[in-house]
Amino acid sequence: MGKEMRKAELCFDRGIITGDVDRRVFGSFIEHLGRAVYEGIYQPGQESADGKGFRRDVIDLIREIGVPVVRYPGGNFVSGFHWEDSIGPVGKRPHRIDPAWYVIETNEFGLHEFIEWTKEAGTEPMMAVNLGTRGIEDAKNLVEYCNIPHGSYYSDLRAANGSPDPFGIRLWCLGNEMDGPWQMGHKTAEEYGRIAAEAGRIMKFVDPSIECVACGSSGSQMPTFGSWEATVLTESYDTTDYVSLHTYYGNPEDNTPDFLASSVEMDRFISSVVSICDYVRAVKKGKKTINLSFDEYNVWYHSNEADRKLEKWISHPHQLEDIYNLEDALLVGSMLITLLRHADRVKIACLAQLVNVIAPIMTSDRGAWRQTIFYPYMHASVYGRGTVLNTVVKSPVYESKYGDSPYIDSVAVVDGGAETLTIFAVNKNLEDDFELSADLRQFEGYGVEEHILLTGQDLKAANTEENPDRVKPAASNGSSVDGGFLRSVLPARSWNVIRLARRR
Repeated sequence: MGKEMRKAELCFDRGIITGDVDRRVFGSFIEHLGRAVYEGIYQPGQESADGKGFRRDVIDLIREIGVPVVRYPGGNFVSGFHWEDSIGPVGKRPHRIDPAWYVIETNEFGLHEFIEWTKEAGTEPMMAVNLGTRGIEDAKNLVEYCNIPHGSYYSDLRAANGSPDPFGIRLWCLGNEMDGPWQMGHKTAEEYGRIAAEAGRIMKFVDPSIECVACGSSGSQMPTFGSWEATVLTESYDTTDYVSLHTYYGNPEDNTPDFLASSVEMDRFISSVVSICDYVRAVKKGKKTINLSFDEYNVWYHSNEADRKLEKWISHPHQLEDIYNLEDALLVGSMLITLLRHADRVKIACLAQLVNVIAPIMTSDRGAWRQTIFYPYMHASVYGRGTVLNTVVKSPVYESKYGDSPYIDSVAVVDGGAETLTIFAVNKNLEDDFELSADLRQFEGYGVEEHILLTGQDLKAANTEENPDRVKPAASNGSSVDGGFLRSVLPARSWNVIRLARRR
């Protein structure tokens, strides 16, 4: 007689919601770094490239994900960037050193090219301004260049450069990781808070419709975490709409249970920043709620050793090119579930990055392929739109370096208009399958449309150009509804998407 399958239960009520999903939570990030731009989204002469040099094979994969917003042009790169270098005739644009990544930037792909590319890729820009080596005057000028219709120096310059219509960029990052000693123009919290306040204020003088993201800590392990956010938001509360969070996780110790428990730390990070935002609002006696922009998150560690050997001052080298495996996909799935579970406050998020550089999409001169992390990202973006239900997961836990971690991560998203219910779930147990149950009697008439499953025996299995489909999702028959109750089998080491709909 075999051992009884382990069990977990989902509890939710369709009338008790966490919040509506902001579509921008499925955003991504393109920095002038490595092969993200050159040989990534832009490669004139490559077989799939169009007349503008945009790789159509990459655009097809981006459209498959449905990426709603792309942060640009950095990242650490932005803190030394002169946006004026990236406009005007390509042949006259200067080649500059980029001290952030020790490379040469040719500026062949610039602001106008990026805006044109966003239109082709079906996404929208999230623009970052340089508050490291530059300041509020340059931020003002850039907003004028991008968003004023006509009649001013910079708007007329944009028209002269081939774009008579304004770009209409609505979302702006006030610098990048300004708490980091690695950052060009690194500042104290007081220094950054003041410049963020004044930059945001003058940018909104130019275009009152824009939204501004202030830099939070570049990680929860920073020694100034918490005090940084409180100081920055106290200074910039009136002009800030969102505060940023960044986090990356790795598994250099090859401890998979601890690695998969990283989402526990991510959840704690989000809750802490929410508390600080609300503290500042209370102290300010303000009415505005500052929400969160988790505009960098991913797994990042595979490429660290190779990057230490890179030659300096060359253009777009193979840099930060992590090759992702199955366990990475499981953690990215848990990170996406964590973001959705905070849909009331996390309104923007960017998987960093989109192509080649710690990315779900990889390219060569011959083609493009999906990394393992592509699948949970794509599934969440395509099927995770709607309203997040307040989802309680009753699951056994295991001890990790982050504290107790549930074996089952899960969240439920309902789309009332489409009459669908989607459950995302990760089974972190490396040996045991779980039976997941949920009471669906409030969803009378709903049945299982499909159960998408990503799993495998080898946690280190990865997709490569030679074998691009080694790790890919498959259909599962492990879910059913009987008498108003859902029962799903979640195999060990698995990402699951259980899609239900009202039967007509």
